[in-house]
Amino acid sequence: MKKSKLSLQAIIIIFVCIVVALSLGITDLIISKRITSSVEDTEKEKALNVAKMVSLSPLVIDDLERLTNTSEIQAFANQIKDKTNVNFVVVMDMKGIRLSHPDPSEVGKLFRGGDEGPVLQGKEYVSISKGILGPSMRAFTPIKNSQGKQVGAVAVGISLENVTMAVHKGRMGMVIGTLIGLLIGVVGAVGLARYIKKILLGLEPPAIARLLEERSSMLQSVREGIIAIDQGGKITLVNKAARKLFKKAGLEENPMGMNIEEYLPETRLTRIVKSGKTEINQEQNLHGVTILVNTVPVVVKNQPVGVIATFRDKTEVQVLAEQLTGVRNYADALRAQAHEFMNKLHVILGLVRTEQYDALANYVSETVNHRETEMGFMMKKIQDPVLAGFLIGKLSFARESGASLLFDCASKIPKPANPEITHELITIIGNLFDNAMDAIADSPNKKVDLKLDYAEDILTIEVKDTGVGMTKSLQNKILDKGFSTKGDNRGFGLYLLAQAIEKLEGDMIISSKPGKGTNFAVYIPYKAEDEQND
Repeated sequence: MKKSKLSLQAIIIIFVCIVVALSLGITDLIISKRITSSVEDTEKEKALNVAKMVSLSPLVIDDLERLTNTSEIQAFANQIKDKTNVNFVVVMDMKGIRLSHPDPSEVGKLFRGGDEGPVLQGKEYVSISKGILGPSMRAFTPIKNSQGKQVGAVAVGISLENVTMAVHKGRMGMVIGTLIGLLIGVVGAVGLARYIKKILLGLEPPAIARLLEERSSMLQSVREGIIAIDQGGKITLVNKAARKLFKKAGLEENPMGMNIEEYLPETRLTRIVKSGKTEINQEQNLHGVTILVNTVPVVVKNQPVGVIATFRDKTEVQVLAEQLTGVRNYADALRAQAHEFMNKLHVILGLVRTEQYDALANYVSETVNHRETEMGFMMKKIQDPVLAGFLIGKLSFARESGASLLFDCASKIPKPANPEITHELITIIGNLFDNAMDAIADSPNKKVDLKLDYAEDILTIEVKDTGVGMTKSLQNKILDKGFSTKGDNRGFGLYLLAQAIEKLEGDMIISSKPGKGTNFAVYIPYKAEDEQND
């Protein structure tokens, strides 16, 4: 069975506890040595001080000189022992014979321990040895008379057990402090772990790493260029699509970490950081490459902390828009034809049920002849079958809308040398036709004239309507992106029309008068397929 991984909170608590425990343990070890040394030095100094005090006593000096009343020395030594809380105070003569001892029966006997030799030679020192009372720390001091002659010695002993107890007592405070410090460390570790987990929104490191990888993969797979900056204008994110566009514009591919104003001097991103306002579909020139930019501020706790911008090459967007417009025009044409034929089928069904077979025969013959004539005329004049089918659909749509569409083609229109021109023509004719149909919607005289002509490698497209017309100021605005008199989310058809004409290096003339209709004349360079083959 796979063991579950420790949580971030558990890891932090364990790590902090280990660090605190090691730190306090090392500190305890160092201080304990110092405490031991300090206690031993204190006890040595105490023993020496007691020994010196006894060695300077006139009573002890006089009795040692005379050696007549040693009982006074015994009483004095025991009194000093009790007052100073030492293990023993032993006074000895120059032969090492005890003149005092805690055990009266040991008085008059030789000093035991084997470490008394140097003191009888006039040296003062401290040693550790085992005597009758057990192991002890002993301080030896010579006793001298007023003439400076040594007359004896004194030994003061402190039990090693007492020394150990003093050291242990000193260390207990350190141990208690260590435990308190460890407890505080655990509490602090728990608090720190909870705080970090709150900052990370309760996510564990593996989950954070997985989210980061997923986010990076998603951003790199997006076709739109993405660039992000922080509040100071430093670039923090650039995906592959953005680097590709930068390369196309002749810029450094990977500007990570650079200041955005140094990399893109004309950028609006720093302005968005300050204003906190979103900008949508803004055109920007990137060293000759026109891009469409959507810029959104990154807001945390109601404060802008950065900006993220997505952008695409405007050319790609235009191609996509034109493709969508062409598809819509195809769909409208097919829908109109389907609706027209459905109405005709209803008429045929009615004639069949009423058994008016002669009328049915005439109606079918008339419809077929009309359809054949219309299609024959269209296919004869328009040699591009896609464009011919599209125009037939527009004729059907006009009839279904109750409008009169007059189609005139003075000359034969050959297939274009470049098949892509067909798509641009559908965009141009479709938008002109739709605009004309909208213009005559409320007009009592619903009439649209569509005229095509081809001569000297120039294709002329003319669409005239009997609609409401336009003022001069309105004519200057209708080709602007998003401008429309019909409400919001409109105004893109004629904008795409102008883009298509510009792409084909053509020209357009608009003539209109309020109340008298509008006339659009488009002139496009047009190379025929046969001419290209020649």
